[in-house]
Amino acid sequence: METGDPLRIVVAGLGIMGFEHVKTVASVQRLRLAGICDVDAGNLERAGALTDAPRYRDFAAMLDRERPDAVLVATPHYQHPVMATEALRRGMHVLVEKPVGVHGLEVRRSLAAWDEARRKNPRLVYAVMLNLRTHGCWRKIKALLDAGELGRLVRLTWIITDWFRTQRYFDMGAWRGTWEGEGGGVLLNQCPHNLDLFQWLAGMPDRVTGFAALGKYHRIEVEDEVTALFEYRSGLVGHFITGTAESPGTNRLEIVGENGRLVLESGRLELDRNGGSMLEAIRTSAAPFEKVPCRREEVTFPHHGGSGHRQVMESFADAALDGTAPVATAVEGLSSVLLANAVLLSSLEGHRPVDLPLDEAAYARKLGELARGSPET
Repeated sequence: METGDPLRIVVAGLGIMGFEHVKTVASVQRLRLAGICDVDAGNLERAGALTDAPRYRDFAAMLDRERPDAVLVATPHYQHPVMATEALRRGMHVLVEKPVGVHGLEVRRSLAAWDEARRKNPRLVYAVMLNLRTHGCWRKIKALLDAGELGRLVRLTWIITDWFRTQRYFDMGAWRGTWEGEGGGVLLNQCPHNLDLFQWLAGMPDRVTGFAALGKYHRIEVEDEVTALFEYRSGLVGHFITGTAESPGTNRLEIVGENGRLVLESGRLELDRNGGSMLEAIRTSAAPFEKVPCRREEVTFPHHGGSGHRQVMESFADAALDGTAPVATAVEGLSSVLLANAVLLSSLEGHRPVDLPLDEAAYARKLGELARGSPET
């Protein structure tokens, strides 16, 4: 690659997001689409309306023929770490759609391939499409928490049930809604971004208890309704409530600390700022019922502007060409996978609390048992 040349990137997988990524690549100045790949000839034909880039039905053949600088993987979940590994071993930068994998062990295998490849090229990039991290509201919340505005955190509750999906959504692809094809439901498909943000803001919990209903509202094998409890040694308690059956659904985040409460709902961020620490008031106040004085503030934040996907791609290109940091590496993407795995393992084993670090081999065995019971096998 000559200095100043754009990064030649190929896109593998032409599903809903793959088509969007093909269009987005064209808007990124430092990227040039060098090829597209999908096993479905019809998808390749439809993509011809978007690009004249070479089309392939075989991923390895595309890499060998086109020799791109980078690969964007947007295939079904199980293929993410497999294709990433194949590209990394060829010395190619990788940007993978969320989730970075289905379970921890397979993600770690791709990370090992990355470590090996970086012996030859220490600047090789392996990143994940966690585009919500570019949004102004989340960056503002992160900054407030990092600055200690809420003091010691005591509760983080996220009700995110506006992921409504009809049966038609699951019927669009035979791989959807199955353990063998998708490896999970709402946690792995719709909520990787939310689980990522949860741990980005509060850190990884020390214990997880999950309640996941499998095919409660849809004709699917995997979970479509979840309630999870996250416990931290600090005393912080997290609640994560999600599903794909509620309409209109709710998307409300509450973060409570000793100095007040942050609430994000309907795009509006509010801070209830206490006049002092509620924990100190519990210990020292002579008034048995009087609450800590509090005032409400609307918190403004800059809009992230345009497509978060494009910002991730721009950051990825800069990382590959200039050695800067991408929005999120695959190592960071592993955390949301492990949280989803822990919730499901807890639920599948009678809602027993699961301590973190997770027994990743135990979850992989459980997932294998479920996949072998899939109708498709």
